[in-house]
Amino acid sequence: MNRPKQARNPDRLQYLTSAVDLQGCPEDTVPEVAFVGRSNAGKSTLINGIAGARIAQTSSTPGKTTMLNFYSSKHYRLVDMPGYGFSARSGDQQASWKDMIEPYLATRGNLVGLVIIMDIRRDWTKDEQDLVDWFGPRDLPMGIVLTKADKLSKTEIAERAEAMKADTGCDDVLVTSSLKKTGFEDVEEFIFHTFIKVGET
Repeated sequence: MNRPKQARNPDRLQYLTSAVDLQGCPEDTVPEVAFVGRSNAGKSTLINGIAGARIAQTSSTPGKTTMLNFYSSKHYRLVDMPGYGFSARSGDQQASWKDMIEPYLATRGNLVGLVIIMDIRRDWTKDEQDLVDWFGPRDLPMGIVLTKADKLSKTEIAERAEAMKADTGCDDVLVTSSLKKTGFEDVEEFIFHTFIKVGET
C-alpha cells in the first residue's frame, strides 16, 4: 500500500503515523480527537475533506482500516479508528480491533473528545449507543457527523439531523457531503472550539 500523501499546507491536517496498540502511539503531548464509526461511514473521506488533500486511504471495500491512524495539525490530532459493524472481519481481526480501541478510549490521557461518524441514511442503533454508554464514564464531549448528505434532499437532511438529535440527546450534529464538498469547515471549527480551545483555557 502506498504511504498516505502529506497535505500541501503544513499547518493543515497531515498523516503522522499508525499504531496497533498503545505502545505504538505517538507521545501523548498533543490533544487528540477520536473518529469512530462503521466501516463504510466515510471516516477516511471526511479526514481528506478536512485536510483538503488525500492523506487518508479510501476504499470501496469496508474494513480496510486495521490500525489507529494519527493525523496531525497545528493544534491537535485526529485518530481514525478501525470501523465497527463489519461482519466479514475474521475473529482475529475483531479481537485485534477490540484490543486497540478499548485501551485507547479508556486510558489515553490526551484524548479530549469523541466524534461518531455515520452515513446520514442510517439510524442510531444499539452499536452506537453501547459505544456511547461505554465511553460515558470518561465524561468527555462528543459530537456526531452525518456523511453522504448528497444522497438526500435538503428537507430530508434537516429531518435526519433533527431525528438524530432526538434519538441521541446530542445537540452537536453536523452534516457533510464529499461530493458537494460541504460541511468540512464546520466540522473543523466544531473540533477546535468544542475540544481544543476549551482545553486550552
